[in-house]
Amino acid sequence: MLCILYGLIAVLALLGTWGNNLAYLHQGPVAANLAFWRDTLANPASRSITVDLFFLAFAVFVWMLLEARRLSMRGVWLYLILGMLIAISVTVPVFLINRELALLEREPSSPAGRLGVADIAGLIIVAGASAVYAALSLLKA
Repeated sequence: MLCILYGLIAVLALLGTWGNNLAYLHQGPVAANLAFWRDTLANPASRSITVDLFFLAFAVFVWMLLEARRLSMRGVWLYLILGMLIAISVTVPVFLINRELALLEREPSSPAGRLGVADIAGLIIVAGASAVYAALSLLKA
């Protein structure tokens, strides 16, 4: 069930990010890339969220490398590179799917942790807010 949730997150993240990224592609790969990064500097909000995401991604990359080494997962650098090229919000859930499979292979009888009612409610609120924001961003594109 957890892997299905991670897969759903990855698909929704791909739709939300690339639904917006498509607006740049008509410029060609180099010009699109330059325009995209220039637009991240457009105002204090875009600069703040970009810096926030860069440092979050860096922390997540460190954790992914360490976790992949701990679990003997191969190809971890592929997740990191694709995270920078496609979207980190897409590749981290895919990594988490593969991490769950590696954990299951290592300890077949050890299920993932359990979530309480408050945990599930909080996650539903965050998921709803994320979905609404993604939809609004696509309507603006």
